[in-house]
Amino acid sequence: MPAARESLLDAAYTALTQRAWTAVRMVDVAAAAGVSRQTLYNEFGSKEGLARALVRRETENYLAGVARALSRGASAAGARGDAAGRVVAAAAWTLRTARANPLVRAVLTGCWNDRLPIPSGAQGDPAPVRADRPGLPVQRAAVPAEAPLPGPAELVGRFCDQAVAALEPDWPAGELPALGTACETAARLTLACVVAPPASGAAQVPGVAQVPGRVPAQRSGRELETEAVSRLVRGAFARTAAGASPADQG
Repeated sequence: MPAARESLLDAAYTALTQRAWTAVRMVDVAAAAGVSRQTLYNEFGSKEGLARALVRRETENYLAGVARALSRGASAAGARGDAAGRVVAAAAWTLRTARANPLVRAVLTGCWNDRLPIPSGAQGDPAPVRADRPGLPVQRAAVPAEAPLPGPAELVGRFCDQAVAALEPDWPAGELPALGTACETAARLTLACVVAPPASGAAQVPGVAQVPGRVPAQRSGRELETEAVSRLVRGAFARTAAGASPADQG
C-alpha cells in the first residue's frame, strides 16, 4: 500500500516535529494517516521499523535533492559550464535541509538527541563498496532494505559520487582523478559547515565599504552559511580540479 505507507511516514514526521519520539504513539500516527493501527503494523512491524523507514526516507529525499541541485545549470553544447557552482548548489541544499530537518542533520553528523528516534544501525558502518576507476571515489553498492542506516561517512560518499557522476561527462579523462578529489573535498567541507556553521550576526557585506559610526549590516545565519560553503567549495575546485575553466575558478 504505497499511498498508506507515505501517509504514515508523513504522519510520523509531523508527530516528531511536535513532540519527542518517545512520546509519539503508534495509534496516533495511524489515526493521523487515516488508517487502522493494524495497517501501520502491517507496513512497518513495530515502532522501531517505523523509525528506520522514516530515517531512510528522509535521507533518500535529501539525496534526491542533491541530485536535483547538481542537475541545474548542467553544461550545454559540450561546455563545462560552472561545475563548481553546481556543487555549491548541492552544498547549499545540504545546509538548508540540515537546518530544517532534524533527522537529516542527525544522519549527517551522527549526533542524535533524546527527541529523535535512534533506530538500531542508525550509526552503522558505510554500505559495502565496489572498486571503481583509479583516482575516483568508489561507488556505493545498492543498500538492502534491512542494511544498517547510513551515517556521515556514507552520506559524504554518496554526495561525492553524485557530484562526480553529474560532472564527469564534461571532464577530460585525464582530469577525472582531480575531479574526484575536488568533489570529495567539497563534500567534506560541506559537512564541516553543517557541524560548525558560521556564527550569525553583524558582518560586513562584501564589496561595501564600512562607514565609520554606522551599524554593520546584519546577516542571517543562512546567508553566512551559504556564503561560507560557496567560498570553500569553489576554493576546492580552484585548487584541485586540474585545468578548471575560468567559471570554475569563480
